[in-house]
Amino acid sequence: MATMADVARSAGVSVATVSHVLNGTRPVLPHTRQAVLDAVEELGYTPNTLARSLVTSRTRSIGLAVSAISNPYFTEILQGVEAAALEHGYGLLIADPHDDPRHEREVVRLLHERRVDGVIVAPSADPRGLVAYLGRHRVPTVFLDRVVDGAAEDGAPPFDQVCAEGTGPTSRLVTHLAGLGHRRIGLVAGRPGLSTTRERITGYRHGLATAGLPWDERLVVHGDSEAAGGERATGALLSLSVPPTALVTANNAMTIGALGALRERRLSVPGDLALCCFDDFAWADLFSPRLTAVAQPSREIGARAVRLLLDRLAEPDRPGRTERLPCAFVHRTSCGCPERAERAGRSELSELSELSELSE
Repeated sequence: MATMADVARSAGVSVATVSHVLNGTRPVLPHTRQAVLDAVEELGYTPNTLARSLVTSRTRSIGLAVSAISNPYFTEILQGVEAAALEHGYGLLIADPHDDPRHEREVVRLLHERRVDGVIVAPSADPRGLVAYLGRHRVPTVFLDRVVDGAAEDGAPPFDQVCAEGTGPTSRLVTHLAGLGHRRIGLVAGRPGLSTTRERITGYRHGLATAGLPWDERLVVHGDSEAAGGERATGALLSLSVPPTALVTANNAMTIGALGALRERRLSVPGDLALCCFDDFAWADLFSPRLTAVAQPSREIGARAVRLLLDRLAEPDRPGRTERLPCAFVHRTSCGCPERAERAGRSELSELSELSELSE
C-alpha cells in the first residue's frame, strides 16, 4: 500500500508539501499541486482520514439535517449540498429530523458526536432547543431554507442562514390572479411556526393589498406543508359558503394535495378554480393544465449553504450572514392564462427580486 512518502518521492516534493495539498492547510503552487495529485492517482494512495482527523481536529465531513428528504425540493437541495461538499473534499452525513423539535435536537446531537466539522440544518417550527444546543457546544452551523430570528443574540456564536425569497414571489402570484379578475383568492399555507409559512402569508397579504382586495382570514387555511394537509385545507376552502375562485398553494406537496381535493370534487383547473403554486418541480410542466409556479433555486441554496459553512470554519468569529436568493415566476396555464403566455417563464426573475425587496 502506497504511503505519503511514496507520493512525495514520485512527485519530487517533500512529505510536508503532500500533506499541505491533501489537507488544504497551506497554498501550494498549481503545478506542484497537480504533480502531487497525479502521483496520488498513479500510486492509488488513500489518505488515512482517521489519523488525519486526530491531528487536525477535522474530519472533513458535514452533517445535514433536513426533513422530508423525499420531497423533490429538498432532494434538489441535497444534491446541491452533496455536489458542493464533494467539490471541496467533504463527505456528508444525513439525518431526517421529521420537523419534530425534540427529534431535531437529537439527530443534530448525534451528528455532532460523530465529529462532523459543522452542520447544515433546515430548522423546525420551534428550534429553541436546537439553537441552545448549537450555541452551548459552539457547533459551526448554517440554517437552510428556513431562517431563525434572533439566532445569535446574547453573546451566542453567530449562525449563517440561506434561503429563497418568500414574500415578494408569493405577492406576485396573488397579484397575477387578481389581474385575471379574481376577487376571492384562497391560500393553502404551510406548517404554522415555520419562517417560510410566515413569509408566504405576509406575501399573500401584501398581494391582496396591492390589488385592492380585502383580507379575509377564512381564506387562509394551513395545510401543514404536506400533501394530506393540503388536501384537507383545500377541502375546507371549497366548503365555504362563498368559496374562492382562485388558489395559491404554498409548497409543492400541498399542491399535490390540492389537486387531489379538486379531482375528488370533479372540479377542473382553471375552469372551476385557477391555481398558482409556490415551488416548481420536474413534472409541473406535465400536468394538464401545466402549473403556474414560483421556482426556488434549490440546488443553489444547497451549494451556498456549504460555502457559508466553509467560510465559517475558516473564520469562526466573523458576523453571521443571512442570504436570500431570488426565485423565478414560471408562467404556464393553471392560472387561466392562454398557452402562449407561459413563454414568459423565468424571464420575470428580476421582477420577483424587486417585489421581494419592496415587501421587506
